[in-house]
Amino acid sequence: MKTVGVLLAGGQSRRFGSPKAFATHGGHSFYHYSVEALRPICDEIVVVARTEFKELFPDSVHVTTDLASYAGMGPLAGILSAMESMQADRYVVLPCDMPFIEVGIMERLLELHDGDISSITVESKRHPLVSVWNANVKSTIKQALHDGNRRVMDVQAQHECRWIEGALVTDTPEIAFKNVNTPCELERG
Repeated sequence: MKTVGVLLAGGQSRRFGSPKAFATHGGHSFYHYSVEALRPICDEIVVVARTEFKELFPDSVHVTTDLASYAGMGPLAGILSAMESMQADRYVVLPCDMPFIEVGIMERLLELHDGDISSITVESKRHPLVSVWNANVKSTIKQALHDGNRRVMDVQAQHECRWIEGALVTDTPEIAFKNVNTPCELERG
């Protein structure tokens, strides 16, 4: 079974003030932590980034951009673009703004994956982008984007989606799944 890791790094980073993928924590760029969390469990990894940032990633990282017809349509467009870029049986998705994520967490999520999509929830707060998507979901994503629907959870609701409590994959879910949206949040991390 082929597994592709998908790192979503195409956001606007309005609140952060600069591209979050290249913000640093502990001496490494945010995207580095996600790539390292995916590398041991994935056959290949693709980073989905904005065109203007594509060349900022090292040559060792496979980078693509949103499909032209869905450019700028958010995370769903990024997931679909990755699926079109690399064929696989399943896709392990991570956003680039979780610098506290670790490989053990993603290994456990993949072990617990069941149904079409599995995503993390922490004390009723859903993290739909820390997830595993089976390839059969691609047509639903494409239809949603075609219809102008960008909501990740709307697509998840149309499939067998398992919400996995973060405490089942890590002892520190409130830290591991923290989205860093502003530089101040990183300092408090």
